[in-house]
Amino acid sequence: MKQKKSQPKSLLKEIIQYLISGGLYFWTGYFVFFVADKGLHLNLWWAKLSANIFGWTVNYLLQRYWVFNHPELSKQKLRVTSKYAVITLVDFVLDYLIVKELKTQGLTPYIGQFVSAGFFTVWNFYWYKLWVFKKHSRKKGKK
Repeated sequence: MKQKKSQPKSLLKEIIQYLISGGLYFWTGYFVFFVADKGLHLNLWWAKLSANIFGWTVNYLLQRYWVFNHPELSKQKLRVTSKYAVITLVDFVLDYLIVKELKTQGLTPYIGQFVSAGFFTVWNFYWYKLWVFKKHSRKKGKK
């Protein structure tokens, strides 16, 4: 009996998995933000940083090993992790600025995070798919 070759994941399935993992990232980060803000009384910077560090860990594991998982990535751990770190740092600065600006406009950071998340839902899908977790086709004879 021939073994069936695995089919590439459909874009729709990838988007659904991305949205599920993004939701887990958002809600775990949101909870940590609440604890840091209301429970520990940290200022906005430290509360957002604490929430994002926790959320980034959840997000990386889900994006790397579930949503954009393919065999080539296991050979490129340093490259993938480095790219994820770069986009995550850019995201953090942008997220902080968005939430901070919305706060100065009178919107609570708890609502501001939803606004920011809407932007990053689209922004990160493209960065993850086309740059961070991109499948590279290697030509024979090239490394």
